[in-house]
Amino acid sequence: MRATTALRDLVRETELSIRHLIQPLFVIADPGASEAVDTMPGIDRLSINELVEEAGDLHAAGVPGVLLFGIPSAKDDVGSGAYDDEGVVQMAVRAVKKAHPGLAVMTDVCLCEYTSHGHCGFVRDGEVDNDISLELLAKTAISHAEAGADVVCPSDMMDGRVGMIRHQLEEEGFPNLPIIAYSAKYASAFYGPFRVAVDSTPEFGDRRGYQLDPANADEAVREAKLDLDEGADVLMVKPATPYLDVIRRIKDETGAPVAAYQVSGEYSALKAAAQNGWLDERAAVLETLTSIKRAGADLIFTYYAKEAAEWLR
Repeated sequence: MRATTALRDLVRETELSIRHLIQPLFVIADPGASEAVDTMPGIDRLSINELVEEAGDLHAAGVPGVLLFGIPSAKDDVGSGAYDDEGVVQMAVRAVKKAHPGLAVMTDVCLCEYTSHGHCGFVRDGEVDNDISLELLAKTAISHAEAGADVVCPSDMMDGRVGMIRHQLEEEGFPNLPIIAYSAKYASAFYGPFRVAVDSTPEFGDRRGYQLDPANADEAVREAKLDLDEGADVLMVKPATPYLDVIRRIKDETGAPVAAYQVSGEYSALKAAAQNGWLDERAAVLETLTSIKRAGADLIFTYYAKEAAEWLR
């Protein structure tokens, strides 16, 4: 049954299609020209107008959704740009939904892109204050919902944030807005290129106090179950390729929809190898995405979504 393409297609167990892919996008407050992300070849920081155009191209290519990360013009200790109704993501959501109402617009709910210290929550005496952070994260999610976001995606890894966001969404008249929770977000070395893209490297310390230890899988399952109990609709594992076992375990042990995020370091490693002629980019990327799908991911966040959409046609 492996002898010909037709026979292999007949018995293929895992199907990867465009409808499984979500493209992350970076949007900047500056209305000027886009800026290339040096650590992520082929990826740009886009103005809102450019973002709308790119979103239209993605929609036309068959990519069903985008995930927006905002880069504000100024940052402060409390990350106020994250929950500003006229913040960069809020304005971007309104613009994209007006131009492309059929595209699913998802938003990253975190403070790290907006805080001067680079941490994902409110810092008091050199430590992230979990409970105060929850209030600011919920406020951010509400501002995204009011702007028209189709899905909010809390990525901060604070304890209890899904429950707080779900409660506030219901209180503010958004009971049916889905939450994709970064339930198993590991303290990974693969985030480096992203931190350059959004200038969010922590000013002091690191994020190991709230992100997961790469050595732990049981803990990831516990965190996923807690998020599900608190009202999450989809459970995310991040990064993807180094944690295929975690994707499978969470899928098997919860039965819930599972997302996986092929992060910046995964993208940049593949892109660099391809540019140096060390890998066949198309074959390597599609094999990697298929492995993530095979592990149990129902949807995949990847910076390769646009290119993969062309390859999968």
